[in-house]
This record gives sequence, structure tokens and C-alpha cells, in this order.
Amino acid sequence: MTLARPNKAEQLAVRTYQPEDQPAVERLYTDGLLAGQIDPNDTGVDIENIPEAFFDDEANHFWVAEVDGRVVGMIGVVRDTDQPMGEIRRLRVDRSWQHTSIGATLIETALAHCRRHGLLKVVLDTRFERDAAVGLFDRFGFKHNRSKSIHGKELLEFYLDLYRRDEHEHQQD
Repeated sequence: MTLARPNKAEQLAVRTYQPEDQPAVERLYTDGLLAGQIDPNDTGVDIENIPEAFFDDEANHFWVAEVDGRVVGMIGVVRDTDQPMGEIRRLRVDRSWQHTSIGATLIETALAHCRRHGLLKVVLDTRFERDAAVGLFDRFGFKHNRSKSIHGKELLEFYLDLYRRDEHEHQQD
């Protein structure tokens, strides 16, 4: 499946989160709640406190994807303090921009950051069972680790061994 890219009039930029992005980030988070991606018991405390949750360690980070000045996606990485492993959190793309290259660009950004910081493994989970999301993870070489039911929703857990990246290197379409 080839993903559409924003056209030349619509320039995509992935950049570090800034405080003025907070309303857009909260909107993306809330849209995820409404779409059933997020557990209703998820307090969103990290979304309310992005500087504390994602910038307290150099291996942690949070980005937004912007098209023509509008925030249309987000992603964060948090390092596990006990091992060289990172967790991708809060990957969201605005509904009107899904099925474009934005999700892939956000994942590429997060994985490059993890590699630069010497993380050997990356994990993520999702409640979003659509083939497109799972297909995107598969394109990057993520392996489905397990599924579990939480509050009647399936939680799908994935991992990627970065030390094997040569076997799974993402190819641009």
C-alpha cells in the first residue's frame, strides 16, 4: 500500500513540541478518546504535562507534525529507566490526514531519535485495531508481541529490536 504524501502546497514538518501546541495536542488526544483508541481510564496526565513527561531526560522527546502551520499529528518517546528500551507513546494523526505519510514520518522521527540515544528496543501498544495502523507498524518491522483485553477493548502490544535494524530497515515508497 502506497501512502499519499501531502502535496507541494501542503508542506509537512515534524518538529519538537512547543507550549503553544498544547491546544492541538489536547484535541488529538481527545479525538483518540472518541475513536476508542484510548482507554477511558487513561487520565492523560502526560498530555497535560508534556514538558515533565517527555523532556526530563535527553532520550525522551515529543514531536508534532505540522502541515501548513496546523498541527495534524503527534508522537512521543520515553526511555525505560531500567534498560536500553524506549516506548512510543501518543502516536496520533488527525482523522482528515490519516492514510497519508504523516504517521510513517512520525515513526521514522521517533525511531531515529531512539537509535541516536542508543536504545536497543522500542515498544508500543494500541487499541486501534484497524489494518492501516497495524500495517504501518509492520512496515517498520514491529512484531506483534501479545494482545490482551482491557475494559472490553483489545490492547495490541508491538516491539522492534533496533539492533536488528538492518534486517527490518524501512524502505521509502
